[in-house]
Amino acid sequence: MIGTVHPALQTFLADWGQSEGQKDRPCLFAQLSIRRLGHGFELRHQADQGADLRSLRTVPVQELRALAQTTAAGAFRPLRSAPNLASGWRTEVPDELELESALQQLYPGALADWYAVRLSTRSATSFREFTRRQSGMYRITAMLSDAQAARITRACCPARFCLKRRLWTVGAEPVDSVAEKSLIPCLEPCAIFLEFARKAARIDQESALEVPTTPTDRETALTALSQVLAAGLKEFKGREADFDDPTNPRRVALCYEKLKESGRSSPQ
Repeated sequence: MIGTVHPALQTFLADWGQSEGQKDRPCLFAQLSIRRLGHGFELRHQADQGADLRSLRTVPVQELRALAQTTAAGAFRPLRSAPNLASGWRTEVPDELELESALQQLYPGALADWYAVRLSTRSATSFREFTRRQSGMYRITAMLSDAQAARITRACCPARFCLKRRLWTVGAEPVDSVAEKSLIPCLEPCAIFLEFARKAARIDQESALEVPTTPTDRETALTALSQVLAAGLKEFKGREADFDDPTNPRRVALCYEKLKESGRSSPQ
């Protein structure tokens, strides 16, 4: 295949040991495991690193985009960095140019963002800067307090929902590390976050209920919610971006965050 390999991929391979002298060292890129095969590469799901290649179906590069669009159960994946990439496959590419194409199919724009951060040529934005640019039905997000915005971020962006490491800032909330998430940076809130923030803002505008509860009641609710959250997106049967669904995992996470806050702010 004739073409020029982008400096981003060249730098990426150099940084993470994918050279002739380190053939057996796999490189992890979100849920993707990359291993050198001679002058080419093998890609497979991280969960399949130890699987016999005969147990994995072969997927050509041109079909990786379709693979990344749905979960193993066939549900649409609106967020390519969600930790629900289907497993059970492998792809072989003959050279670095094909590897670059494969990465673009699975994680669009991720390598370019990684390279920009690596060179310090593109800085992350802030929640305030981002919401000031919003108009129409999303203008409400600019009215969120720092505390509300931080709560929404904790509910929307943990590793159970997204593997991009958040570098954009929101109040005093710490940014993510590579160890927590992955090599892929997140430089500004995504469309999923924006819609979730809009819904969360509308929920906070509702009149609060005065429901008498005890510390034991609160503990029960927190435990039940945490068990739902432990499954992340795996057990959810609805649409990931449908935030009108009260069983949506991010809605559950938001309720969990509010209950935790209520325990810190109220006497037990």
